[in-house]
Amino acid sequence: MPVKMVKNEVAVGIDLGTTYSCVGVWQNDRVEIIANDQGNRTTPSYVAFTDTERFIGNAARNQSALNPVNTVFDAKRLIGRRFSDSTVQNDMMLWPFKVVGDNGNKPKIVVNYKGVERRFSPEELSSMVLLKMKEIAEEYLGKKVKDAVVTVPAHFNDSQRQATKDAATIAGLNVLRLLVEPTAAAVAYGLDKNLTSGMKGEKTVLIFDLGGGTFDVSLLKIKRDNIEVLATAGDTHLGGEDFDNRLLDHFVKEFTRKYGKDISRNAKSLRRLRNECEKVKRILSHNATTTIDIDSLYEGIDYSTKITRARFEELNLDLFKSCLDTVGKCLEDAEMDQSRVHDVVLVGGSTRIPKVQQLLQQFFEGKELCKNINPDEAVAYGAAVQAATLSGEGHQKIKNLVLLDVTPLSLGIAVEGQLMAVIIPRNSTIPTSMQKLFCTSRDDQKSVKISVYEGERTRTEDNNLLGEFALYGLPPGPRRQVKISVTFKIDSNGVLHVYAENRVKGLRSSIEIKKSGTLTATEIERMIRDAEQFKVEDEKFRRKIRAMQASEDYVYNTRNNTVGNYSLNASVKKMLRILSRRLLCG
Repeated sequence: MPVKMVKNEVAVGIDLGTTYSCVGVWQNDRVEIIANDQGNRTTPSYVAFTDTERFIGNAARNQSALNPVNTVFDAKRLIGRRFSDSTVQNDMMLWPFKVVGDNGNKPKIVVNYKGVERRFSPEELSSMVLLKMKEIAEEYLGKKVKDAVVTVPAHFNDSQRQATKDAATIAGLNVLRLLVEPTAAAVAYGLDKNLTSGMKGEKTVLIFDLGGGTFDVSLLKIKRDNIEVLATAGDTHLGGEDFDNRLLDHFVKEFTRKYGKDISRNAKSLRRLRNECEKVKRILSHNATTTIDIDSLYEGIDYSTKITRARFEELNLDLFKSCLDTVGKCLEDAEMDQSRVHDVVLVGGSTRIPKVQQLLQQFFEGKELCKNINPDEAVAYGAAVQAATLSGEGHQKIKNLVLLDVTPLSLGIAVEGQLMAVIIPRNSTIPTSMQKLFCTSRDDQKSVKISVYEGERTRTEDNNLLGEFALYGLPPGPRRQVKISVTFKIDSNGVLHVYAENRVKGLRSSIEIKKSGTLTATEIERMIRDAEQFKVEDEKFRRKIRAMQASEDYVYNTRNNTVGNYSLNASVKKMLRILSRRLLCG
């Protein structure tokens, strides 16, 4: 349960993205998407470390080609995952930075900071991006920000969601709610269409959310002040970065064919080429062809090449088509024919790709796609609305807004043979409560262990363990004759309560599963202290730079404003040099 916010504090909505993040706030009866210090309304989810300082956002991304091994991105693809996960192992082959596993099979990112090797968890790196978004909001609002609604992909599992919440805690944020991204986008769509006020009847809307690193499809029913999720499907590892990777692989192979040189192990060359791949992808959303020109890409070789939109589409066609398979799965789960969908709403920067739009339009038999809302900002917009609603602020048209979410993954227990017995199927509307009857597997069994899992696989070992507890003192009896009733109950905050009962003897045991993150309380406390120290160091370095600039300005102005044509004498010059050095040394 989130800590209740203090009255008169401002709550913000943060879209923590794989590649870009965005923050918004409800002000003057509307949502304001807040620009960063560069004037951009989205901020790269990048963190970089050098011998002198730490960079976050635009500054980190801008120096990535010069410092690839210490510039970290894609933390969202690591958060809440095990180091041994196949997706982590595959991604490691594409990243210029180093990832290792600790004793608990948790991934750690290795960087060199101020001449010392440091290891950071994905939660710590995500917290740095969240802290940046918090500071952007504070600069705009002129006051401290503590409370936030933070968004997560619909198909994030329990560990990934809790790890995101831990990251927010490290950043000094109180999470009012974790809101799933397509539901947040649906709020933006609903307000844009004025569906949450004065609406008669209901609308069925499909949110197609293809971002930088994740893909979600949600089918929703919007009726006046209610937004109800009917079904959701997705892939937590599909997005614009995967399209960039296909381009990168194409150009690396082409470079080898042309020049007989393999650049696949040169981090700086790959980073420069990857930056160009993202530009190419964006340009090809508007132009039929484009070119790449990179001076001295590798061993003094200037690389120049041309690529067409058709070739880009060919390289990624299987990924584009897999998006449609996910749409079909979502509709199937909801038992909904595509002809009954009123609007198909595009969210996420990757939905600007013409081929994606073309395939989606064909799937919906020529239906016009809804492009009214900004695909880069819609999720933060919806999060800001929800933040205002939860904090009791905002216009009347959002105060009564009710969001009914669903469970993205099936929930159940392990039964004989380590099989998964589903109690709450995926896409069940929450809050909900469901019950099933089980029996003992041995004669005169005295106790039973209840292992709670989430996932869609038949074997529990392939699913995600959430927690375990036991029911003791069972009455003696033959196997399969003693009954145990298991109840799963999820409240509106997504907290799962599991109860096991034997009604004959009046036995009852239970567990509340609300925290299965990868960090302990001690680790989080340590990371909060580290984050504060980083903040102090960053400010100290900024003061040093400002002092250096001030000294340079002073020297320059003194030299150029000397009275008449008289030169500065040697003692004055010496004093200026000493002053400059002292200011620079802090």
